[in-house]
Amino acid sequence: MDFLEYIELHRKQVYDKICEYIPLKEPIGHYKITREYIDRQGSYRRPGLVMLMAQLYGAKPEDALLPAAAQQLSEDWILIQDDIEDDSELRRGFPALHKKYGIVHAIDASDTGQIAMWRMLKDYIIQAGVEKGNRLYEKFYDMMSYTVDGQYIENTFIQDTKDLSKANESLYFRIADSKTCFYTVYGPMQLGAIVAGQGEETLELLKKVGENAGIAFQITDDILDMTADEKKFGKKNFGDLYEGKLTLIILHAYESATPEEKAKIDEIYRKKRADKTKEEIDYLREIIEKYDGIGYARSVAEKYGEKANELVKQYANTIPKNEYTDIIISAMQKLYKRDK
Repeated sequence: MDFLEYIELHRKQVYDKICEYIPLKEPIGHYKITREYIDRQGSYRRPGLVMLMAQLYGAKPEDALLPAAAQQLSEDWILIQDDIEDDSELRRGFPALHKKYGIVHAIDASDTGQIAMWRMLKDYIIQAGVEKGNRLYEKFYDMMSYTVDGQYIENTFIQDTKDLSKANESLYFRIADSKTCFYTVYGPMQLGAIVAGQGEETLELLKKVGENAGIAFQITDDILDMTADEKKFGKKNFGDLYEGKLTLIILHAYESATPEEKAKIDEIYRKKRADKTKEEIDYLREIIEKYDGIGYARSVAEKYGEKANELVKQYANTIPKNEYTDIIISAMQKLYKRDK
């Protein structure tokens, strides 16, 4: 069994648990809107990592179900806000919530998701006991807080800075560490380990592995924004260019460009999403292709992905040997070798 098969094995359990906390009730219109992203169902990678790590270290799937459901629900309500901030057109293959129902109803739906998420975590404290429950709650809180920090830093660049000459790879990696490494990879892994009663030494090990896998995941996400089949990816292509996001792809192209090309890139990046024309996006794509921005980003993703794999093997003596060990290795690969 690989990681994607493992996710599918537990997907329904996680989804059903979320629906217990956000049932379709009165006012029915509000809860139907709130359930849209939940019912569309994402990749479930994050809850998959929570449950997988818990089982790797000896816990039962049901022990990790509430934290896994809270992890997935956090993604569902955060994406509503992300889509509003980015003015995204699509989410999971369908119109973004604010495009379909308006910003006000979308915000209400996001608030309801967040409230239910914290309720799940409170119920987990009751289920697991105060010591373990509070430990997991604090880790979850730290993960969410750091994610919002990354969102602020990224939005500051998009909304205020709007200048690639004032950006560098260090800024890109800082954003990725906040928004992706902790939230998408080592945070969920640490939550699963806490469910299984693991100590701080194990959590630090998982952080080292997850930092590298998370960078690989984010760079791959940036590449897919440029290259993926929209139906598989569930979002319109070139969203990062329209939104003016910082990626290794555009950074590499910008640093390689002539002064004249840089001036034109700067002019386009200063514009709001709605003001950018297709011709301007096509120009950015041409510059990226000219300087092989995607090839450069892909090579960096491979480097970080392989580093994650090396660390898993390096720490093999401290990782339990059971039916879940190979799935963990598969999980690290599936984070950056993917098409959606």
